[in-house]
Amino acid sequence: MTAAETITLWRPVGPVELRLIAEAGHRAFPPRLPEQPIFYPVLNEGYAVQIARDWNVKADGAGFVTRFAVRRDFLDAYPVQQAGGREHLEYWIPAEDLPAFNAAIVGEIEVVAEFLPPPRSGGR
Repeated sequence: MTAAETITLWRPVGPVELRLIAEAGHRAFPPRLPEQPIFYPVLNEGYAVQIARDWNVKADGAGFVTRFAVRRDFLDAYPVQQAGGREHLEYWIPAEDLPAFNAAIVGEIEVVAEFLPPPRSGGR
């Protein structure tokens, strides 16, 4: 498959989701939880970094940015959503469509950035 036939996306994740991705052989994202009706991969690395660094670290203790390619013909069924600023672009994939999304991933899901909480300063 050529690069023109795929779209590169990013997904900020916490440690639990990253472990589940690894357990799936870096080929699939885990099912959504009942309170998570939408899976939202993002269209640029900067936005993914912002979420992983600013939200995932606080919420989950660490944040990771994953990068992966998805078949363009699959994504054509979903409009790009703007979730805030001009660079905050996402696809909103309904949870029930996640198995088909995973099947449309080309290659592996790779970790391209890692964010940890700042070290605690010495003292008591």
